[in-house]
Amino acid sequence: MNTVLSRANAIFAFSLSVLAGLTFLCFLSTAFNEYSGQISVSTAKAVVKNVPDFSASRYKNDLGFVTFDLHADLTHLFNWNVKQLFLYLTAEYVTESNAVNQVVLWDKIIKRGENATLDYKRMNTKYYFWDDGNGLRGNKNVSLYLSWNIIPNAGSLPNINGAGVHVFHFPDEYTTSRL
Repeated sequence: MNTVLSRANAIFAFSLSVLAGLTFLCFLSTAFNEYSGQISVSTAKAVVKNVPDFSASRYKNDLGFVTFDLHADLTHLFNWNVKQLFLYLTAEYVTESNAVNQVVLWDKIIKRGENATLDYKRMNTKYYFWDDGNGLRGNKNVSLYLSWNIIPNAGSLPNINGAGVHVFHFPDEYTTSRL
C-alpha cells in the first residue's frame, strides 16, 4: 500500500494543491486594484470614400480614413501581477441597418518595462474602417474609445474602457482625392 509510487503521487498532489493556493493568494493581492485611466483621443482628419467591395464587385461600400491624436499615461496600471497590456481603439456608430457597429481601428501591446506613456499625433489607423453599406458618409455620431485588456501572471483578464470618449463626424460628401 505504501509503495514509492503512491508516496510520490501523494507528494505531487500536495505540492499542486499548495501551488494552486499560493497562486490564488497572489491573484487576491491585486484583484481589487483600480485599472481605469484617463485618456484623451481626438481626430485630426476624417474623410470617407465609396469603393467597390472586392467580394461582390457590383456593390460599393464606405471606407473611412481617420487620423487621430492619442494621449494617455498608463504607467500606473502596471504592478507585479501585470505582464502586459493589450490596447485597442474602437469606433462605434449607428446606421439604419445596424443599431450598433463597432470597428477596431488600432491596437498596441505594451509589455512590462516598456514605456506606457502614449503621446501620438496624427496617427493613421492600423486597420481599415469599412462599413457594410453606406453608413459612414454624413454620419454625425461616431465615437472613439480606447480600451485595454490586462494580461496578468495569475488571475482574470479584465477588459477596461478608458475614461474619455471622442465623438466626431464624417463629411457629407465622398472624397475623390488619393489619400
